[in-house]
Amino acid sequence: MAQIIALSRFLHLKHPLRVKLASLCFRSMSSLDTRARAVFSAAVEGVQPDIVVRRSLERHGDKLLVGGQSFTLANNLYLVGFGKAVLGMAAEAERIVGDHLIKGVVSVPHGIQKTLCIHGKEKMLLKKNSRITVMEGAKKNLPDTDAQKSAECIRELASGLTEKDLLLVLISGGGSALLPAPAPPMSLQEKQDVTRKLAAAGATIQELNTVRRALSLLKGGGLAQCANPAQVVALILSDVIGDPLDLIASGPTVMSDFKPEEVWAILDRYKLSFSLPSSMNEVLSKGRAHYGSQVQKQAEVQKDHVLNVVIGSNTIALECASRKAVELGLRPIILSPGICGDVHSVARLYGLLSRFACSPEKETPPELTAEILQLGPEVGVESWDLCRTMNMLVEERKEGWGVTCLLAGGEPTVKLTGKGRGGRNQELALRVGLELSRDEVKSAAVFLSGGTDGQDGPTEAAGAITDGELMKEAMSQGLDIKVSLIDNDSFTFFSQLSEGRRLLMPGLTGTNVMDVHAMLLPLSAQRDFQ
Repeated sequence: MAQIIALSRFLHLKHPLRVKLASLCFRSMSSLDTRARAVFSAAVEGVQPDIVVRRSLERHGDKLLVGGQSFTLANNLYLVGFGKAVLGMAAEAERIVGDHLIKGVVSVPHGIQKTLCIHGKEKMLLKKNSRITVMEGAKKNLPDTDAQKSAECIRELASGLTEKDLLLVLISGGGSALLPAPAPPMSLQEKQDVTRKLAAAGATIQELNTVRRALSLLKGGGLAQCANPAQVVALILSDVIGDPLDLIASGPTVMSDFKPEEVWAILDRYKLSFSLPSSMNEVLSKGRAHYGSQVQKQAEVQKDHVLNVVIGSNTIALECASRKAVELGLRPIILSPGICGDVHSVARLYGLLSRFACSPEKETPPELTAEILQLGPEVGVESWDLCRTMNMLVEERKEGWGVTCLLAGGEPTVKLTGKGRGGRNQELALRVGLELSRDEVKSAAVFLSGGTDGQDGPTEAAGAITDGELMKEAMSQGLDIKVSLIDNDSFTFFSQLSEGRRLLMPGLTGTNVMDVHAMLLPLSAQRDFQ
């Protein structure tokens, strides 16, 4: 372990800006609150649909540059898209390619055009003379007949292309529900019933996606196959930890190498093989019969005609947040873009890291370091990243830094035990507030957790901001944090606390790359870590 910790010291990043500890001692907590909110805003701004498209798609005359490759434009461009953020992506893409765009179809959430107008996001809407048709569907983020009609229009457009054509595919989170295309003779309802039973039985997201791809005409590379022999370029805004191309919207432009036997094994594992509709048996039987030739054909299509480019992700959002932190006189450390696991464990990790950074003790208690390293894997953080982070905290104290900005992202989970209103970001903020309020700690840290889409669960807030004064503040106003947590009622709690000042309320952002966490650590008493 000592070797790992020592090696991580070499990753320490020097920065020309130096803010001496004494110069920040007088700053109030409201100053940290303001800066934390500014850091979050920068993260969201950095992954706005128009910005990520403009950053990744360039046109020089009749050449379109994307992903380090060049494609010739000759009035041969078609566009399809599906996901919660593709409307803004499509508007910017059409502006860039101009008259070379012949036709387009995008499948977007029900009511999103009206919602964007309400939130002042008119720039994400297509112009009146647009060549792109907007089709809304998937109410409550569930596949429906409207979304199925959109998927059929997209399939028809792709199927009619030739080797001279270029298909630009825009993909973002929520794309799977907006592109339902059950393989015949299976119906949409039958497919939904199967996936619902699997989910209820405890199937993993990987298992669910394996089954979804097997039962779809468009997922698992089906869309790219429909477009063959046209060139396919997919621009992807990722809302999945690690940015796995085959999982984002179930990978419609990523050729799947699953075998029909894998699907049967999953169904057997959850004892569902004998409760399937006859149509599913027929679909899977066809898949077994054609598996060998399909794998070879898909590999050829992927190699020669498909380019997948992730243009927006949680990692990119954190990098933008990091740059903003430097502008604000903070020293940024990016812990990980893959935070996951139970929100209770995630909160505990942040509480431990705050103790590590801010405890007045001269030496780090060995048990504290051990608990941090033990907890990391439970929440998706590698030991290497934890060691690197702890060593950077120590180095910054030695160099006289006043406030460090610890950044992370991902998508923790919440176990529902009540019927209150809340979301994972607000519940995480509430739990971290408890950790920071512990009598033996009384941390001076400020913690923010926010969803980059601007909506945390079924609430109007994106998240909340908290600190070590939360418990005292709540008690003075007659609010019980523990009761709110038991009822999963974090939104109600933060709404009532100090007139809702701790809530994060950016409104609908038009993008989604999961969540962003920012913990501002005044290193007024940081210790050496041996």
